[in-house]
Amino acid sequence: MNDHDFISMFRGSFSGTRLLAGAEMFKRNRNVWAIEGMKAKELRPESKVDVIELTIREKGTARDFSSRTGSTGKVCDAKAVDEEGTEVSVSLWNEEIDRVQANDRIRITNGWAREWRGNLQVSAGRFGKLEVLK
Repeated sequence: MNDHDFISMFRGSFSGTRLLAGAEMFKRNRNVWAIEGMKAKELRPESKVDVIELTIREKGTARDFSSRTGSTGKVCDAKAVDEEGTEVSVSLWNEEIDRVQANDRIRITNGWAREWRGNLQVSAGRFGKLEVLK
């Protein structure tokens, strides 16, 4: 499939309207399609996070938790910044805690943003994906 076929496929599906809305958009760069992510200042409590890339500045101590449903695990709070330097808290869960270290660059896809004790937090959550980009 070439670039023209790719664009035509979307135009046919969406009747010529904008291909994608919001912070997620495709752009052409040397025949490679890339997703441009959200910025920390665009995050809102109780909203979905399509794609965001952050740099971990500081990682707290992991602690045990138990949910209302009885499941248990570990959670760790971290502080991160986006490319503009805007700070946001990141919740790391279970195996993410060992994979992510200070100064790592991460990408969260299909995550969530919530407000907890007055601070905005972002996480991959149960259904999202957290990648360490290094």
